[in-house]
Amino acid sequence: MTAKRINLGLQGGGAHGAFTWGVLDRLLEEEDVEIAGISGTSAGALNGAALKAGLLAGGRDGARENLDWLWAQMGAVEDFRLPAWMAGRLPGIGTFSDVLELSPAYTLADAASRVISPYAYGPFYANPLRRVVDRFEYDKVCKICEPQFFVGATNVHTGKIRVFEGDAITSDSLLASACLPTLFQAVEIDGAHYWDGGYSGNPALFPLFRKGLPDDVVVININPLVRDEVPKSPQEIQNRINEISFNAALLRELRAIHFVQNLIDTGVIAEGAMKRVRVHMIADDDLMRELSVATKLVPSPLVLDRLKRAGRAAAERFLETDFEHVGQRDSVDLAEMFG
Repeated sequence: MTAKRINLGLQGGGAHGAFTWGVLDRLLEEEDVEIAGISGTSAGALNGAALKAGLLAGGRDGARENLDWLWAQMGAVEDFRLPAWMAGRLPGIGTFSDVLELSPAYTLADAASRVISPYAYGPFYANPLRRVVDRFEYDKVCKICEPQFFVGATNVHTGKIRVFEGDAITSDSLLASACLPTLFQAVEIDGAHYWDGGYSGNPALFPLFRKGLPDDVVVININPLVRDEVPKSPQEIQNRINEISFNAALLRELRAIHFVQNLIDTGVIAEGAMKRVRVHMIADDDLMRELSVATKLVPSPLVLDRLKRAGRAAAERFLETDFEHVGQRDSVDLAEMFG
Protein backbone atom coordinates (compact mmCIF):
# COMPACT_ATOMS: atom_id res chain seq x y z
CA MET A 1 0.00 0.00 0.00
CA THR A 2 1.30 3.45 -0.91
CA ALA A 3 1.85 5.68 2.12
CA LYS A 4 -0.53 8.61 2.53
CA ARG A 5 1.21 11.98 2.59
CA ILE A 6 0.08 14.45 5.24
CA ASN A 7 1.07 17.82 6.65
CA LEU A 8 1.18 18.37 10.41
CA GLY A 9 0.07 21.49 12.26
CA LEU A 10 1.59 21.38 15.75
CA GLN A 11 0.04 23.68 18.34
CA GLY A 12 1.90 25.32 21.19
CA GLY A 13 0.89 24.93 24.81
CA GLY A 14 3.96 24.59 27.00
CA ALA A 15 4.29 21.26 28.77
CA HIS A 16 1.01 20.14 27.20
CA GLY A 17 3.10 19.65 24.06
CA ALA A 18 3.88 16.22 25.55
CA PHE A 19 0.48 15.21 24.12
CA THR A 20 1.89 15.96 20.65
CA TRP A 21 4.96 13.90 21.55
CA GLY A 22 2.65 10.93 22.11
CA VAL A 23 0.75 11.53 18.86
CA LEU A 24 3.97 11.72 16.84
CA ASP A 25 5.37 8.67 18.59
CA ARG A 26 2.38 6.61 17.41
CA LEU A 27 2.24 8.07 13.88
CA LEU A 28 5.92 7.28 13.38
CA GLU A 29 5.16 3.61 13.97
CA GLU A 30 2.76 3.63 11.00
CA GLU A 31 4.45 2.92 7.67
CA ASP A 32 1.31 4.09 5.84
CA VAL A 33 1.88 7.66 7.12
CA GLU A 34 4.37 9.92 5.34
CA ILE A 35 4.97 13.38 6.84
CA ALA A 36 5.58 15.91 4.06
CA GLY A 37 5.25 19.23 5.89
CA ILE A 38 5.34 20.49 9.47
CA SER A 39 4.25 23.86 10.81
CA GLY A 40 4.89 24.36 14.51
CA THR A 41 4.52 27.02 17.16
CA SER A 42 6.14 27.14 20.60
CA ALA A 43 6.18 23.57 21.96
CA GLY A 44 4.96 22.52 18.52
CA ALA A 45 8.05 24.11 16.97
CA LEU A 46 10.34 22.20 19.34
CA ASN A 47 8.50 18.97 18.58
CA GLY A 48 8.80 19.71 14.87
CA ALA A 49 12.53 20.39 15.07
CA ALA A 50 13.15 17.17 16.99
CA LEU A 51 10.96 15.24 14.55
CA LYS A 52 12.67 16.48 11.39
CA ALA A 53 16.22 16.19 12.71
CA GLY A 54 15.51 12.69 13.97
CA LEU A 55 13.92 11.57 10.70
CA LEU A 56 16.92 12.74 8.68
CA ALA A 57 19.41 11.24 11.11
CA GLY A 58 17.83 7.86 11.72
CA GLY A 59 14.47 7.49 10.03
CA ARG A 60 11.33 6.80 12.06
CA ASP A 61 13.20 5.23 14.97
CA GLY A 62 15.61 8.16 15.00
CA ALA A 63 12.71 10.60 15.18
CA ARG A 64 11.11 8.76 18.08
CA GLU A 65 14.42 8.69 19.94
CA ASN A 66 14.96 12.41 19.33
CA LEU A 67 11.48 13.25 20.63
CA ASP A 68 12.15 11.10 23.71
CA TRP A 69 15.39 13.03 24.25
CA LEU A 70 13.61 16.39 23.92
CA TRP A 71 10.99 15.57 26.52
CA ALA A 72 13.55 14.04 28.88
CA GLN A 73 15.11 17.51 28.87
CA MET A 74 11.70 18.92 29.80
CA GLY A 75 11.33 16.61 32.79
CA ALA A 76 9.85 13.39 31.47
CA VAL A 77 11.24 10.14 32.83
CA GLU A 78 11.86 7.06 30.74
CA ASP A 79 8.91 5.10 32.10
CA PHE A 80 6.55 6.47 34.72
CA ARG A 81 4.27 3.44 34.94
CA LEU A 82 3.58 2.47 38.55
CA PRO A 83 2.26 -0.72 40.13
CA ALA A 84 -1.54 -0.79 40.05
CA TRP A 85 -1.83 -0.50 43.83
CA MET A 86 0.34 2.62 43.82
CA ALA A 87 -1.23 4.24 40.76
CA GLY A 88 -4.67 3.76 42.30
CA ARG A 89 -3.67 5.89 45.27
CA LEU A 90 -2.51 8.85 43.17
CA PRO A 91 -4.88 11.77 42.59
CA GLY A 92 -6.47 12.14 39.16
CA ILE A 93 -4.77 14.46 36.72
CA GLY A 94 -7.49 17.08 37.20
CA THR A 95 -7.02 17.03 40.96
CA PHE A 96 -3.26 17.28 40.49
CA SER A 97 -3.81 20.34 38.27
CA ASP A 98 -6.05 21.98 40.89
CA VAL A 99 -3.57 21.31 43.69
CA LEU A 100 -0.68 22.67 41.63
CA GLU A 101 -2.66 25.77 40.64
CA LEU A 102 -3.49 26.56 44.27
CA SER A 103 -0.07 25.70 45.71
CA PRO A 104 1.77 28.55 47.45
CA ALA A 105 4.81 28.18 45.20
CA TYR A 106 2.81 28.43 41.97
CA THR A 107 0.58 31.21 43.31
CA LEU A 108 3.63 33.25 44.30
CA ALA A 109 5.36 32.67 40.95
CA ASP A 110 2.19 33.57 39.05
CA ALA A 111 1.73 36.77 41.07
CA ALA A 112 5.38 37.71 40.55
CA SER A 113 5.03 37.29 36.77
CA ARG A 114 2.29 39.93 36.79
CA VAL A 115 4.29 42.58 38.63
CA ILE A 116 7.92 41.80 37.79
CA SER A 117 9.10 42.26 34.23
CA PRO A 118 11.50 39.67 32.78
CA TYR A 119 13.71 42.68 31.99
CA ALA A 120 14.14 43.37 35.71
CA TYR A 121 16.76 40.61 36.04
CA GLY A 122 19.37 42.53 34.06
CA PRO A 123 22.58 40.57 33.45
CA PHE A 124 21.23 37.64 35.47
CA TYR A 125 18.51 36.88 32.90
CA ALA A 126 18.78 33.60 30.99
CA ASN A 127 16.18 31.75 28.94
CA PRO A 128 16.03 28.22 30.41
CA LEU A 129 15.07 26.72 27.02
CA ARG A 130 18.32 27.78 25.36
CA ARG A 131 20.26 24.85 26.80
CA VAL A 132 17.82 22.57 24.95
CA VAL A 133 17.39 24.32 21.60
CA ASP A 134 21.14 24.93 21.21
CA ARG A 135 21.59 21.15 21.02
CA PHE A 136 19.38 20.62 17.95
CA GLU A 137 21.20 19.50 14.80
CA TYR A 138 20.44 22.55 12.65
CA ASP A 139 22.11 21.12 9.55
CA LYS A 140 19.20 18.66 9.54
CA VAL A 141 16.48 20.93 10.96
CA CYS A 142 17.18 23.53 8.23
CA LYS A 143 17.77 21.17 5.33
CA ILE A 144 15.66 21.99 2.25
CA CYS A 145 13.90 18.66 1.89
CA GLU A 146 10.81 16.90 3.13
CA PRO A 147 9.44 17.14 5.62
CA GLN A 148 9.39 20.88 4.96
CA PHE A 149 9.46 22.68 8.31
CA PHE A 150 8.03 26.06 9.29
CA VAL A 151 8.24 27.91 12.62
CA GLY A 152 5.91 30.76 13.58
CA ALA A 153 6.64 33.71 15.90
CA THR A 154 4.83 37.01 16.57
CA ASN A 155 6.49 40.32 15.69
CA VAL A 156 6.15 42.49 18.81
CA HIS A 157 6.20 45.73 16.82
CA THR A 158 3.55 44.87 14.20
CA GLY A 159 1.61 42.00 15.77
CA LYS A 160 2.08 40.05 12.54
CA ILE A 161 3.28 36.49 12.27
CA ARG A 162 6.69 35.70 10.85
CA VAL A 163 7.26 32.24 9.50
CA PHE A 164 10.85 30.98 9.64
CA GLU A 165 12.07 28.26 7.30
CA GLY A 166 15.31 26.85 5.95
CA ASP A 167 18.45 28.54 7.29
CA ALA A 168 16.32 31.12 9.10
CA ILE A 169 15.44 28.44 11.66
CA THR A 170 17.94 28.88 14.49
CA SER A 171 18.04 28.62 18.27
CA ASP A 172 16.78 32.21 18.38
CA SER A 173 13.79 31.58 16.11
CA LEU A 174 12.74 28.55 18.18
CA LEU A 175 13.12 30.59 21.38
CA ALA A 176 11.10 33.38 19.77
CA SER A 177 8.31 30.96 18.87
CA ALA A 178 8.12 29.87 22.53
CA CYS A 179 8.61 33.30 24.11
CA LEU A 180 5.83 33.98 26.63
CA PRO A 181 6.20 37.72 27.26
CA THR A 182 5.43 37.57 30.98
CA LEU A 183 8.23 35.06 31.53
CA PHE A 184 10.87 35.71 28.87
CA GLN A 185 12.48 38.72 27.25
CA ALA A 186 11.53 39.24 23.61
CA VAL A 187 13.95 37.56 21.22
CA GLU A 188 15.69 39.91 18.77
CA ILE A 189 16.19 38.64 15.21
CA ASP A 190 17.31 40.86 12.31
CA GLY A 191 16.53 44.01 14.29
CA ALA A 192 12.95 42.98 15.16
CA HIS A 193 11.67 41.48 18.40
CA TYR A 194 9.48 38.43 18.72
CA TRP A 195 7.08 36.82 21.17
CA ASP A 196 5.27 33.48 21.20
CA GLY A 197 3.88 32.51 17.82
CA GLY A 198 0.62 31.37 19.43
CA TYR A 199 -0.68 34.95 19.43
CA SER A 200 -0.69 35.14 15.62
CA GLY A 201 -0.72 31.54 14.42
CA ASN A 202 -1.12 28.44 16.57
CA PRO A 203 0.05 26.96 14.32
CA ALA A 204 0.26 28.88 11.04
CA LEU A 205 -1.41 26.66 8.43
CA PHE A 206 -0.89 28.77 5.31
CA PRO A 207 2.74 27.66 4.73
CA LEU A 208 1.36 24.14 4.28
CA PHE A 209 -0.75 25.23 1.29
CA ARG A 210 2.29 25.40 -0.97
CA LYS A 211 2.45 23.60 -4.27
CA GLY A 212 4.04 20.19 -3.90
CA LEU A 213 2.76 19.61 -0.38
CA PRO A 214 -0.29 17.35 0.08
CA ASP A 215 -3.81 18.72 0.50
CA ASP A 216 -4.37 17.05 3.89
CA VAL A 217 -3.48 18.95 7.07
CA VAL A 218 -3.63 17.13 10.41
CA VAL A 219 -3.82 19.62 13.29
CA ILE A 220 -2.66 18.28 16.64
CA ASN A 221 -4.73 20.41 18.98
CA ILE A 222 -3.70 20.79 22.62
CA ASN A 223 -5.90 23.79 23.54
CA PRO A 224 -9.59 22.88 24.04
CA LEU A 225 -11.84 24.61 21.52
CA VAL A 226 -15.00 24.27 23.63
CA ARG A 227 -15.78 24.48 27.34
CA ASP A 228 -19.44 24.08 28.28
CA GLU A 229 -19.18 25.62 31.74
CA VAL A 230 -18.66 29.32 32.37
CA PRO A 231 -15.35 29.90 34.19
CA LYS A 232 -15.89 31.67 37.51
CA SER A 233 -12.80 31.44 39.68
CA PRO A 234 -9.86 33.73 38.88
CA GLN A 235 -7.81 30.70 37.84
CA GLU A 236 -10.56 29.35 35.56
CA ILE A 237 -11.08 32.75 33.95
CA GLN A 238 -7.37 33.24 33.29
CA ASN A 239 -7.08 29.73 31.91
CA ARG A 240 -9.97 30.21 29.48
CA ILE A 241 -8.59 33.57 28.33
CA ASN A 242 -5.33 31.79 27.57
CA GLU A 243 -7.10 29.06 25.58
CA ILE A 244 -9.23 31.49 23.56
CA SER A 245 -6.20 33.67 22.77
CA PHE A 246 -4.15 30.73 21.56
CA ASN A 247 -6.98 29.24 19.47
CA ALA A 248 -8.11 32.47 17.79
CA ALA A 249 -5.61 32.48 14.92
CA LEU A 250 -6.17 28.78 14.20
CA LEU A 251 -9.94 29.28 14.06
CA ARG A 252 -9.50 32.18 11.62
CA GLU A 253 -7.46 29.99 9.28
CA LEU A 254 -9.93 27.11 9.54
CA ARG A 255 -12.77 29.50 8.72
CA ALA A 256 -10.85 30.72 5.66
CA ILE A 257 -10.36 27.11 4.53
CA HIS A 258 -14.09 26.47 4.94
CA PHE A 259 -14.88 29.65 2.96
CA VAL A 260 -12.68 28.55 0.04
CA GLN A 261 -14.23 25.08 0.13
CA ASN A 262 -17.68 26.66 -0.21
CA LEU A 263 -16.55 28.82 -3.12
CA ILE A 264 -15.26 25.74 -4.94
CA ASP A 265 -18.38 23.67 -4.12
CA THR A 266 -20.71 26.40 -5.45
CA GLY A 267 -18.70 26.95 -8.60
CA VAL A 268 -17.66 30.50 -7.77
CA ILE A 269 -14.06 29.31 -8.03
CA ALA A 270 -13.15 26.67 -10.59
CA GLU A 271 -11.86 23.37 -9.23
CA GLY A 272 -8.07 23.57 -9.25
CA ALA A 273 -7.91 27.38 -9.25
CA MET A 274 -7.16 27.32 -5.52
CA LYS A 275 -5.89 24.54 -3.31
CA ARG A 276 -8.68 22.62 -1.66
CA VAL A 277 -7.32 21.80 1.79
CA ARG A 278 -8.70 18.85 3.70
CA VAL A 279 -8.64 19.25 7.50
CA HIS A 280 -8.19 16.57 10.13
CA MET A 281 -7.62 16.94 13.85
CA ILE A 282 -6.14 14.84 16.63
CA ALA A 283 -7.15 16.01 20.09
CA ASP A 284 -8.33 14.95 23.55
CA ASP A 285 -10.36 17.91 24.75
CA ASP A 286 -11.80 15.96 27.69
CA LEU A 287 -8.33 15.47 29.13
CA MET A 288 -7.17 19.00 28.33
CA ARG A 289 -10.21 20.49 30.05
CA GLU A 290 -8.97 18.87 33.28
CA LEU A 291 -5.66 20.73 33.02
CA SER A 292 -4.75 24.40 33.34
CA VAL A 293 -2.15 27.08 32.73
CA ALA A 294 -0.29 25.69 35.75
CA THR A 295 0.31 22.31 34.11
CA LYS A 296 1.44 24.10 30.95
CA LEU A 297 4.14 25.96 32.87
CA VAL A 298 5.22 23.28 35.35
CA PRO A 299 6.38 20.11 33.54
CA SER A 300 5.55 17.43 36.11
CA PRO A 301 6.76 13.92 35.13
CA LEU A 302 3.32 12.58 36.12
CA VAL A 303 1.50 14.94 33.76
CA LEU A 304 4.02 14.52 30.93
CA ASP A 305 3.65 10.75 31.10
CA ARG A 306 -0.16 10.95 31.12
CA LEU A 307 -0.13 13.37 28.20
CA LYS A 308 2.17 11.20 26.11
CA ARG A 309 -0.03 8.17 26.67
CA ALA A 310 -3.14 10.21 25.86
CA GLY A 311 -1.48 11.43 22.67
CA ARG A 312 -0.69 7.88 21.56
CA ALA A 313 -4.28 6.84 22.28
CA ALA A 314 -5.69 9.81 20.33
CA ALA A 315 -3.44 9.00 17.37
CA GLU A 316 -4.62 5.40 17.52
CA ARG A 317 -8.26 6.58 17.34
CA PHE A 318 -7.40 8.79 14.36
CA LEU A 319 -5.75 5.90 12.54
CA GLU A 320 -8.72 3.62 13.22
CA THR A 321 -11.56 6.03 12.40
CA ASP A 322 -10.34 9.00 10.34
CA PHE A 323 -7.18 7.99 8.49
CA GLU A 324 -9.24 6.38 5.74
CA HIS A 325 -10.55 9.88 4.88
CA VAL A 326 -7.07 11.25 4.18
CA GLY A 327 -6.87 12.00 0.47
CA GLN A 328 -10.67 11.87 0.20
CA ARG A 329 -12.38 14.42 2.45
CA ASP A 330 -12.23 16.33 5.74
CA SER A 331 -12.63 14.34 8.91
CA VAL A 332 -13.41 17.60 10.76
CA ASP A 333 -16.91 18.99 10.12
CA LEU A 334 -16.02 22.60 9.38
CA ALA A 335 -19.63 23.40 8.43
CA GLU A 336 -20.77 22.42 11.92
CA MET A 337 -17.82 24.18 13.56
CA PHE A 338 -18.60 27.50 11.90
CA GLY A 339 -22.33 27.12 11.30
